[in-house]
Amino acid sequence: MCQKIIDCKGTTLFTGVGKTSFVAKKVCQTLASTGTRSIFLNAVDALHGDIGVLNGGDVLVMLSESGETHELVTLLPYAKAKGAVVVACTNAPNSTLAGRADAHVRVPGDGDVARRKTLERRKSIDAASAAPPPVTYTALQLLFGDTCAVYLMELKGLTKNQYALNHPAGRIGKRLVLRVGDVMKPWSELPLCSPSTNGADALVRMAGTSKGYGCLLVVDEQRRLLGTFSDADLRRALTRIGESVLLMTTRELMNFGKGAFPRATTPSAMAFDAHVTMEAGNPVEYLPVISEDGEKTLLGLVTTRDLAECGMS
Repeated sequence: MCQKIIDCKGTTLFTGVGKTSFVAKKVCQTLASTGTRSIFLNAVDALHGDIGVLNGGDVLVMLSESGETHELVTLLPYAKAKGAVVVACTNAPNSTLAGRADAHVRVPGDGDVARRKTLERRKSIDAASAAPPPVTYTALQLLFGDTCAVYLMELKGLTKNQYALNHPAGRIGKRLVLRVGDVMKPWSELPLCSPSTNGADALVRMAGTSKGYGCLLVVDEQRRLLGTFSDADLRRALTRIGESVLLMTTRELMNFGKGAFPRATTPSAMAFDAHVTMEAGNPVEYLPVISEDGEKTLLGLVTTRDLAECGMS
């Protein structure tokens, strides 16, 4: 069955009736998320026009415990007439679906747990009148579908990055696909200052234009990043020096007490790696984004808020 799906040049469709239809939908979603083109076909609607989505060369997988589901038995010859390969997955190798399909896979079930318990309590009642919902067999069908999905992933050699591309809103997708350049604020929107700006002017600019970033970005005339001047730098300087810091330049105040170039990242870096960098050591709430050519040209800024808004943290 998996080989037929691998060889399929069209679409793999799954169908079922009743509770099995929900199993078919779930299997389709799992296959689609792991790189197999797959859609759910409502058997009843297919008999009234939706069979139009089925084309020659497609694979149609029918799920039915008994293999005698009326809608599926009715649909089967029309699906074959359109050139689809029909695979029946049942617990009855001698059933109508098993005999008429192009291929049959037995999904075995040793009776239903609820049915056996009912019969144990009410031995005088026959199986038909005591039959409960098929809770056990639907679980087996789900297990079967997930097993096929894993096997297909192995046959295709699906990588984590390929999987992530199919899950852009999920944590895996964000970690493996989203880059700093996708979430950063561009430099034109950032609060900048020159290294000669004095502490008083920097304080006014920080209060009026920092836009919640908590820092000023100190750049030269070529927009090369020299450092950052944050409110934390200002507090440390005031504690150690006093009010005279208002006359000092941002070159003297930036990264105060650290004596090193600030942590930074590049647009091509993974956003998740930037998040890890922010959390390492003494956590920071922002990372300047600089060019990768060694010139340290300021390109933007990424903050913990940016990462939180995209679901990274």
